[in-house]
Amino acid sequence: MPAPTALPKYIQVSERLIREIAAGHLADGARLPGEREMARDLELSVGTLRKALAVLADKGLLHRVQGSGNYVRHRAGVTSVYGFFRLELRRGGGLPTARVLDVVRRNKPADAPDFGPAATGWRIRRLRRLDDTAVAVEEIWLDGDRAETLSAQDLSESLYQHYRDRLGLTIATVEDRLGVAPVPVWVPADFGLAPGVPAGHISRLGRDAAGARVEFSRTWFDYTKARYVSRMGRG
Repeated sequence: MPAPTALPKYIQVSERLIREIAAGHLADGARLPGEREMARDLELSVGTLRKALAVLADKGLLHRVQGSGNYVRHRAGVTSVYGFFRLELRRGGGLPTARVLDVVRRNKPADAPDFGPAATGWRIRRLRRLDDTAVAVEEIWLDGDRAETLSAQDLSESLYQHYRDRLGLTIATVEDRLGVAPVPVWVPADFGLAPGVPAGHISRLGRDAAGARVEFSRTWFDYTKARYVSRMGRG
């Protein structure tokens, strides 16, 4: 199955840094290395790195001091491309990527909660990695009325960004329920866990900006490699 469209490199870098800051790997107030050194370590051009750092600055995660450097600022509730992807490596952080296993239109599963008016939905199955580690498989169901066509070639690494940019659909809120469930029979061998083995399980309902249920998903994750993390700011 073809890989989804990769995010621009500067977005990948900014997302990695956002997750590293959230995980505490980059301490509040820490000074980042010089831009040329940082670009060399990340194998980027200085121009690409500066675009990534500008994203962080716009989100209030970076304080740029002329002649001194770039300093990290911790902030809660920062929006990001992968803001709803709540799995992290056991050490924290990790850049999410996705490999599409299949995309088909099917009748909605009988055990799914009500979501959307259509009898059918788009079923998307993906293998998820954090950095180079396979940590999860997911089965996502989008209400069939939300898209006339959907193919693996069109999907972005960030599914919610694809919904927004291509379908005009914003997933505004999600409700997650955590538990344990056996790994499904369709998992690829490189997931690492065999069908039937107990795994961490996330059942999710996604709602649009009007509060309507439009998406249902199930994720099975290897809890020896990843953990579910939800960070909240002060109410």
